[in-house]
Amino acid sequence: MKQYIAFLRGINVSGKNKISMPILREAFAAAGFENVKTYINSGNILFSTPQQEPAVLVELCQQIILVEFDLAIPVAIISVEELQEVVAHAPDWWTTDKEIVTYAIFLLPPLNVAEVVAAVGEIDPQYEQLSVYQNVIFWSTPLKTFNKSRWSKIASSAVNRRVTIRNSRTVLKMLELAE
Repeated sequence: MKQYIAFLRGINVSGKNKISMPILREAFAAAGFENVKTYINSGNILFSTPQQEPAVLVELCQQIILVEFDLAIPVAIISVEELQEVVAHAPDWWTTDKEIVTYAIFLLPPLNVAEVVAAVGEIDPQYEQLSVYQNVIFWSTPLKTFNKSRWSKIASSAVNRRVTIRNSRTVLKMLELAE
């Protein structure tokens, strides 16, 4: 069995796309996934399955959510092994310091990093930092200058619906749950 993490995009935000984590866990287990765990209410799911094809897992997860909650929710899938490798290549400034906003931006296929940068724009090095490893973008800015950073506006960009964003604490917690 291989462990995977599903990051759901845009659920339980401002009362929209409501998904109950206990019901979601039950639905994943009923679909044949094992060791299903969720973390916080924003759609972070750890599960085990013999299925090895991420694209197939994306379709399965989206189908579970559609059937159980009547919602078409984009899903990013990454194996625990892949996420461990990504985090091992995170820049030194990608931290859990509460005074610094640090995100991992997961791209929903077929989106690529160049498209995201073209849509959001180059960073303003005075206020933010950006690094890329594989298809994950690491981004950081001090909390006190968050609104001055260009990439803080990714939510209003053309690629917003094609990415799902997690802070460093959530990403690291998902790896901790996998242990």
